Amino acid sequence: MSSDLNQICELLAGKYADQNQGSAAAGRLRSWMNCELPFTYPEVLRQHLAKEHVDLLFDAFWQVVPFGTGGRRGRVGYGSNRINPATIGITVQGHCNYLHATFGLGRELTVVVANDVRVFNDLAGVYRFLGTKHPLLGLSSRQLGRLACEIYAANGIVAYFAEPAQDFALLSTPELSYLISQLQALGGINISASHNPPDDNGIKLYDEFGSQPIAPNDQRFVEIIDRVHTVERMPFKEALAANLVRPVPAGLHDGYINTYINLFGKQIRVDADLPIVYTPLCGCGLTTAGEVLTKLKFPVLIPPDQGPDGTFAAIPFRAPNPEVPQATEPAKEFADRQGSGIVLSSDPDADRIGLEVKLTNGSWHHCDGNQIAAILCYYLMLDPQGPRRKGLVIETLVTTRIIGKIVERAGDSFLVDDLLVGFKYVADVLKTLKKGIPYKQVTCSPDRLVLATEESHGVIVVPTILDKDSAPACMYLGALYQRLRREGRNLLDYYIDVLDDVGPYADSNRSIMMIGAGGVGMRDSIIASLRKTPLQSIDGLALRSVIDHWDTGRFGPFVSETDKLPRNVIQFVYDSLVVTVRPSGTEPKLKFYCQVLPDANLIKTRGHQRLTTVIEQAERMALLVYGQLLERINVHLDEPALLLPDLVDLERKKEFQASTVPALYAALSSGQFANLDQALGWLKEKASLMTPGADPLPALKAPLSYLCDKWEKDSQGNLALVSDLAEWAGRGGQDKD
Repeated sequence: MSSDLNQICELLAGKYADQNQGSAAAGRLRSWMNCELPFTYPEVLRQHLAKEHVDLLFDAFWQVVPFGTGGRRGRVGYGSNRINPATIGITVQGHCNYLHATFGLGRELTVVVANDVRVFNDLAGVYRFLGTKHPLLGLSSRQLGRLACEIYAANGIVAYFAEPAQDFALLSTPELSYLISQLQALGGINISASHNPPDDNGIKLYDEFGSQPIAPNDQRFVEIIDRVHTVERMPFKEALAANLVRPVPAGLHDGYINTYINLFGKQIRVDADLPIVYTPLCGCGLTTAGEVLTKLKFPVLIPPDQGPDGTFAAIPFRAPNPEVPQATEPAKEFADRQGSGIVLSSDPDADRIGLEVKLTNGSWHHCDGNQIAAILCYYLMLDPQGPRRKGLVIETLVTTRIIGKIVERAGDSFLVDDLLVGFKYVADVLKTLKKGIPYKQVTCSPDRLVLATEESHGVIVVPTILDKDSAPACMYLGALYQRLRREGRNLLDYYIDVLDDVGPYADSNRSIMMIGAGGVGMRDSIIASLRKTPLQSIDGLALRSVIDHWDTGRFGPFVSETDKLPRNVIQFVYDSLVVTVRPSGTEPKLKFYCQVLPDANLIKTRGHQRLTTVIEQAERMALLVYGQLLERINVHLDEPALLLPDLVDLERKKEFQASTVPALYAALSSGQFANLDQALGWLKEKASLMTPGADPLPALKAPLSYLCDKWEKDSQGNLALVSDLAEWAGRGGQDKD
């Protein structure tokens, strides 16, 4: 075995020498094989020691899975760059050491431990070579939550855990935040990967306020984690018997639910005969948003098979993300059968809200996070039949600019709109105001909070829950839907009215998924290139200014190393457009945001024309920016590849353009397929790696619609099966507004 290990380590060091990570990967592999850390599974790693697995080993060990926005998140697997009992255990032990160092030994230290539904089944087949049984197969968030409780208990820290005696129990992110404050705990964690694919998992860290810490407060925690080499652990039964693991008091769940029931008020009408479809996308949401809707007596319908399921089998692409329009296709079909004109959704840890609206022509409109934010803000502040609230509104710098106009129109209100991305910065504003300290020029009480929102489908409406929550958004959107339905209107009509009343704004947000060490290098190269040579003209719009949040002269010195990642944000300001580029703090991707502002042509539009025109303009700008960003790393993708969903990584998009598209054209030209079913079967196999463990065909509809239209024109309609393929791609592909 030692000779095999030496050979693989030499291969790692040599093959990846140009990336300056091969030797580091080899060193970490040796450390894990020698059991220098807990839970390293050397007997399983021994089965990795073959030349054909060297790329997997490099990706698994080239770094320690990063501590990003409030925690760690990534693929489940073996190695330092994976989520597993070792990386989770070290993080929890680090949290224990942090709590002892920060709060001392003179008081009872308590935390809350939450978990979502995830179960690792290796749907991508990465570990197929290990056979049908190995230690991580079947590893669940619940099991990792129990491990966390064992570590806290061994360190003398009390862990509150939902239904400790049960093998399956859930606790959402927003309820975790609520419980920390109610129990006066000193922090908490959630074992969750939020909306990521099912082969991922992670750990979110919360402070004593129920929020995720920001720099420099998180720096000390990271430094303590880095010094962890041993993990203390007490068997779960012993921890229960010692009262070091305790159930969450039942009454506190009711308190969480009633926070929103009481906020809703009795003046808002609820109709028992207008059904609302809600899907938790196989996650925790039935205990939060679902229960709030039910207790308010909304007639809630849940699509079949979309209750808690850690494999997300019923969700297209197995992508339980309200931001992905295709994720709710089965729920929309269910709503059609049930006569409902709305689908509400939440992601697996129930903090993000999704909204689908049925239109008069029978099609569905997917509302993005900015549209949801605008609808809620207008309803709460300006709607003559709404609450007409005034007070504090908070948003991040990449959230729709229409929010500011609504707040301005409402009057007697305060707006914070310059925050870095992430609700931890929203929470920081509320914590600052609670101390009686002004946040810049804003001095109002946090109790006057009307809405805090962000583009990634997040909402806060009360200052006692310091992370985003889908539940209040669901109850307000459900009430507004029913009111509009009684009037013969829908939520898209309402949004159009908002645009007509406040102004023509639109946003298009895209992501470039770039996985592995090579992807990180490309991502960082793009950002470095933008700092050196900014984006210039976009669609004829001249660049007016560049706002770089790494500019210490403008934004102050970095307060810690953990301050650098969230401030790695560059904005390019044009006459009627703002483009913002940043690396994600939780996933291996580069995110960019195109915010279209009113211009002379847009102001001339009204109604549906305004909506269509401004959305088309935002999407066109996003495609142009996408292309320009890829040029920074010498990659060129045509529009069909750019139309693939953002959950498809860059290498797969390149492969689609270089291989799948020409092969499909050749097959159609030669008459290879006898019928449409054969063509779709071929495509499904060809594109299977785009969406591991899930049907890739829905991801191909938008690009195939574009290609078929082009091919039909080029061939004067003589290309076999193109019209059939075009019809298939059009059905349910793009929303028709």
